[in-house]
Amino acid sequence: MSPRSPSVNEELRRRSRERILRATVELVSTRGYEATTLGDIAERAGTARGLISYYFPGKRQLLQAAVHRLMHLTLEEALEREPRTEDGRERMARAIDAVLGLAVDRPTLMRTHMAGILQAEGFVQCEEQQRLAFLLRDTVTRYGSQDVDTDYPLLRALLMGAVVAVLLPGAPMPMARLRWELFQRYGLGWEQGAPPGGGPPDGAPVVHLDQASTQSSKSK
Repeated sequence: MSPRSPSVNEELRRRSRERILRATVELVSTRGYEATTLGDIAERAGTARGLISYYFPGKRQLLQAAVHRLMHLTLEEALEREPRTEDGRERMARAIDAVLGLAVDRPTLMRTHMAGILQAEGFVQCEEQQRLAFLLRDTVTRYGSQDVDTDYPLLRALLMGAVVAVLLPGAPMPMARLRWELFQRYGLGWEQGAPPGGGPPDGAPVVHLDQASTQSSKSK
Protein backbone atom coordinates (compact mmCIF):
# COMPACT_ATOMS: atom_id res chain seq x y z
CA MET A 1 0.00 0.00 0.00
CA SER A 2 1.41 3.37 -1.00
CA PRO A 3 1.64 6.08 1.69
CA ARG A 4 -1.13 8.66 1.84
CA SER A 5 -0.46 12.03 0.26
CA PRO A 6 -0.07 15.12 2.47
CA SER A 7 -3.43 16.45 1.23
CA VAL A 8 -5.19 13.22 2.23
CA ASN A 9 -3.56 13.29 5.66
CA GLU A 10 -4.62 16.91 6.11
CA GLU A 11 -8.22 16.07 5.22
CA LEU A 12 -8.24 13.17 7.67
CA ARG A 13 -6.92 15.44 10.42
CA ARG A 14 -9.57 18.03 9.64
CA ARG A 15 -12.36 15.47 9.83
CA SER A 16 -11.00 14.02 13.05
CA ARG A 17 -10.80 17.47 14.64
CA GLU A 18 -14.36 18.28 13.59
CA ARG A 19 -15.66 15.01 15.06
CA ILE A 20 -14.05 15.96 18.36
CA LEU A 21 -15.62 19.42 18.27
CA ARG A 22 -19.08 18.03 17.45
CA ALA A 23 -18.83 15.46 20.22
CA THR A 24 -17.87 18.17 22.71
CA VAL A 25 -20.94 20.25 21.82
CA GLU A 26 -23.25 17.24 22.05
CA LEU A 27 -21.96 16.01 25.41
CA VAL A 28 -21.59 19.34 27.20
CA SER A 29 -25.06 20.38 25.99
CA THR A 30 -26.63 17.33 27.60
CA ARG A 31 -24.35 16.44 30.54
CA GLY A 32 -22.72 19.74 31.43
CA TYR A 33 -19.04 20.61 31.53
CA GLU A 34 -17.93 18.93 34.75
CA ALA A 35 -19.69 15.65 33.96
CA THR A 36 -18.07 15.42 30.53
CA THR A 37 -14.58 13.94 30.41
CA LEU A 38 -12.07 13.96 27.59
CA GLY A 39 -12.46 10.19 27.52
CA ASP A 40 -16.20 10.61 26.96
CA ILE A 41 -15.52 13.01 24.11
CA ALA A 42 -12.99 10.68 22.51
CA GLU A 43 -15.44 7.78 22.72
CA ARG A 44 -18.27 9.82 21.18
CA ALA A 45 -15.95 11.09 18.42
CA GLY A 46 -14.61 7.60 17.72
CA THR A 47 -11.01 8.66 18.18
CA ALA A 48 -8.09 8.11 20.54
CA ARG A 49 -7.96 10.08 23.79
CA GLY A 50 -4.42 11.19 23.04
CA LEU A 51 -5.50 12.79 19.77
CA ILE A 52 -7.57 15.34 21.69
CA SER A 53 -4.45 16.47 23.54
CA TYR A 54 -2.64 16.69 20.21
CA TYR A 55 -5.17 19.22 18.92
CA PHE A 56 -6.09 21.06 22.13
CA PRO A 57 -4.00 21.98 25.20
CA GLY A 58 -6.90 21.41 27.59
CA LYS A 59 -10.59 20.80 28.07
CA ARG A 60 -11.49 24.48 28.42
CA GLN A 61 -9.71 25.36 25.16
CA LEU A 62 -11.49 22.47 23.47
CA LEU A 63 -14.86 23.73 24.66
CA GLN A 64 -14.24 27.26 23.44
CA ALA A 65 -13.17 25.99 20.02
CA ALA A 66 -16.25 23.75 19.87
CA VAL A 67 -18.64 26.57 20.78
CA HIS A 68 -16.97 29.00 18.39
CA ARG A 69 -17.36 26.43 15.62
CA LEU A 70 -21.05 26.02 16.46
CA MET A 71 -21.53 29.79 16.53
CA HIS A 72 -19.74 30.18 13.20
CA LEU A 73 -21.83 27.47 11.51
CA THR A 74 -25.07 28.81 13.00
CA LEU A 75 -24.28 32.37 11.95
CA GLU A 76 -23.20 31.28 8.47
CA GLU A 77 -26.42 29.32 7.99
CA ALA A 78 -28.52 32.28 9.14
CA LEU A 79 -26.74 34.77 6.88
CA GLU A 80 -26.92 32.58 3.79
CA ARG A 81 -30.38 31.07 4.17
CA GLU A 82 -32.99 31.58 1.48
CA PRO A 83 -34.01 34.08 0.39
CA ARG A 84 -30.37 35.14 0.22
CA THR A 85 -29.77 38.84 0.65
CA GLU A 86 -27.01 41.41 0.46
CA ASP A 87 -29.02 43.93 2.48
CA GLY A 88 -26.82 44.95 5.41
CA ARG A 89 -29.64 45.58 7.86
CA GLU A 90 -31.28 42.24 7.17
CA ARG A 91 -27.93 40.50 7.66
CA MET A 92 -27.42 42.34 10.96
CA ALA A 93 -30.88 41.21 12.10
CA ARG A 94 -30.10 37.62 11.15
CA ALA A 95 -26.78 37.76 13.01
CA ILE A 96 -28.40 39.03 16.21
CA ASP A 97 -31.14 36.40 16.03
CA ALA A 98 -28.64 33.61 15.38
CA VAL A 99 -26.59 34.40 18.48
CA LEU A 100 -29.59 34.98 20.74
CA GLY A 101 -31.11 31.77 19.40
CA LEU A 102 -28.11 29.77 20.59
CA ALA A 103 -28.57 31.12 24.11
CA VAL A 104 -32.20 29.97 24.05
CA ASP A 105 -31.63 26.63 22.31
CA ARG A 106 -28.42 25.55 24.09
CA PRO A 107 -28.46 27.24 27.51
CA THR A 108 -26.16 24.76 29.28
CA LEU A 109 -23.53 24.94 26.58
CA MET A 110 -23.61 28.73 26.21
CA ARG A 111 -23.66 29.37 29.96
CA THR A 112 -20.59 27.16 30.36
CA HIS A 113 -18.88 28.90 27.46
CA MET A 114 -19.45 32.37 28.89
CA ALA A 115 -18.28 31.28 32.34
CA GLY A 116 -15.08 29.93 30.81
CA ILE A 117 -14.34 33.20 29.03
CA LEU A 118 -14.59 35.04 32.36
CA GLN A 119 -12.11 32.71 34.06
CA ALA A 120 -8.36 33.15 34.24
CA GLU A 121 -7.51 31.77 30.80
CA GLY A 122 -9.99 34.15 29.22
CA PHE A 123 -10.73 34.33 25.53
CA VAL A 124 -9.03 31.64 23.46
CA GLN A 125 -7.88 32.63 19.97
CA CYS A 126 -8.38 29.69 17.62
CA GLU A 127 -9.23 29.09 13.98
CA GLU A 128 -12.92 28.63 14.81
CA GLN A 129 -13.00 31.95 16.62
CA GLN A 130 -11.29 33.63 13.66
CA ARG A 131 -13.95 32.32 11.27
CA LEU A 132 -16.68 33.60 13.57
CA ALA A 133 -14.96 36.97 13.85
CA PHE A 134 -14.70 37.24 10.07
CA LEU A 135 -18.44 36.76 9.64
CA LEU A 136 -19.30 39.29 12.35
CA ARG A 137 -16.87 41.86 10.93
CA ASP A 138 -18.31 41.29 7.47
CA THR A 139 -21.80 41.81 8.87
CA VAL A 140 -20.75 45.12 10.41
CA THR A 141 -19.14 46.16 7.13
CA ARG A 142 -22.22 45.32 5.06
CA TYR A 143 -24.42 47.08 7.59
CA GLY A 144 -22.58 50.24 6.56
CA SER A 145 -20.15 50.92 9.39
CA GLN A 146 -17.66 53.69 8.76
CA ASP A 147 -15.39 52.42 11.54
CA VAL A 148 -15.42 48.62 11.57
CA ASP A 149 -12.50 48.38 14.01
CA THR A 150 -14.65 50.14 16.61
CA ASP A 151 -18.08 48.85 15.65
CA TYR A 152 -17.17 45.16 15.41
CA PRO A 153 -15.91 44.89 19.03
CA LEU A 154 -18.98 46.84 20.14
CA LEU A 155 -21.33 44.42 18.38
CA ARG A 156 -19.45 41.48 19.88
CA ALA A 157 -19.70 43.00 23.36
CA LEU A 158 -23.42 43.72 22.97
CA LEU A 159 -24.11 40.18 21.82
CA MET A 160 -22.08 38.69 24.66
CA GLY A 161 -23.91 40.87 27.14
CA ALA A 162 -27.27 39.84 25.71
CA VAL A 163 -26.35 36.14 25.93
CA VAL A 164 -25.34 36.57 29.57
CA ALA A 165 -28.58 38.40 30.30
CA VAL A 166 -30.67 35.59 28.75
CA LEU A 167 -28.79 32.96 30.76
CA LEU A 168 -28.39 34.77 34.10
CA PRO A 169 -29.45 32.27 36.79
CA GLY A 170 -32.37 33.50 38.85
CA ALA A 171 -32.90 36.74 36.94
CA PRO A 172 -32.90 36.12 33.19
CA MET A 173 -33.96 38.89 30.84
CA PRO A 174 -36.72 37.97 28.35
CA MET A 175 -35.21 37.28 24.95
CA ALA A 176 -37.85 39.38 23.16
CA ARG A 177 -36.94 42.45 25.21
CA LEU A 178 -33.21 42.02 24.56
CA ARG A 179 -33.86 41.51 20.87
CA TRP A 180 -35.99 44.64 20.74
CA GLU A 181 -33.29 46.70 22.48
CA LEU A 182 -30.61 45.48 20.06
CA PHE A 183 -32.86 46.07 17.06
CA GLN A 184 -33.54 49.60 18.31
CA ARG A 185 -29.78 50.16 18.67
CA TYR A 186 -29.18 49.19 15.05
CA GLY A 187 -32.36 50.66 13.57
CA LEU A 188 -33.83 47.31 12.52
CA GLY A 189 -37.47 46.44 11.92
CA TRP A 190 -39.01 43.84 14.22
CA GLU A 191 -40.02 41.65 11.27
CA GLN A 192 -36.46 41.41 10.00
CA GLY A 193 -34.26 38.41 10.75
CA ALA A 194 -36.16 35.56 12.42
CA PRO A 195 -38.70 37.25 14.70
CA PRO A 196 -39.86 35.13 17.65
CA GLY A 197 -43.47 34.19 18.12
CA GLY A 198 -45.61 36.46 20.24
CA GLY A 199 -44.38 39.73 18.80
CA PRO A 200 -42.41 42.48 20.55
CA PRO A 201 -42.49 42.86 24.34
CA ASP A 202 -45.46 44.59 25.96
CA GLY A 203 -45.24 48.35 25.76
CA ALA A 204 -42.48 48.37 23.16
CA PRO A 205 -43.28 50.37 20.04
CA VAL A 206 -43.03 48.31 16.87
CA VAL A 207 -40.49 49.60 14.36
CA HIS A 208 -41.36 48.56 10.81
CA LEU A 209 -39.05 48.30 7.82
CA ASP A 210 -39.75 51.77 6.42
CA GLN A 211 -39.24 53.39 9.82
CA ALA A 212 -36.13 51.32 10.48
CA SER A 213 -34.63 52.41 7.19
CA THR A 214 -35.10 56.06 8.14
CA GLN A 215 -33.63 55.57 11.63
CA SER A 216 -30.68 53.64 10.26
CA SER A 217 -29.90 56.37 7.73
CA LYS A 218 -29.99 59.06 10.43
CA SER A 219 -27.61 57.07 12.69
CA LYS A 220 -24.85 56.83 10.06
